[in-house]
Amino acid sequence: MLHFRCPYTNPDRATAMGKERPIEQHERILRAWHLAILRFAVTLDDTDRLTILAIAQELDRCGRQEHESEFRFFRKFTAELCVAIFRHDETASAILRHYLAQIDEPRLKRAFAAALGMPEADTAPTRRRPKPDQYLFRGLPSRKLQA
Repeated sequence: MLHFRCPYTNPDRATAMGKERPIEQHERILRAWHLAILRFAVTLDDTDRLTILAIAQELDRCGRQEHESEFRFFRKFTAELCVAIFRHDETASAILRHYLAQIDEPRLKRAFAAALGMPEADTAPTRRRPKPDQYLFRGLPSRKLQA
């Protein structure tokens, strides 16, 4: 996931489930942003696009009380992502690959790549190594024969 730590988060801000640390609250909002982008990539619905923009605005506010913020990273990046999801050219593909590379969670990364039909190099299943003691008892007579 994109990791952004906000220095302005209010530690005394209460949530519906009680007191929550500011970093946990920010990570929850960031995860909701990622999932909203995934939903928009699947549905291409304007309501989902507006939801992403609302979450991006919350991320840009960073827990501060004022309504508008001069920090606009998430709103700008969200607008670029939404346009890139609609377009099918090299610029859009580069933006989506960049976003995909920033996602740390493998399941979310695979789901987003699948929703956009993008091949993801990291999604190849890893080959399991055999256990070191796999052949530990090989060559020994079975217990059935000893009894």
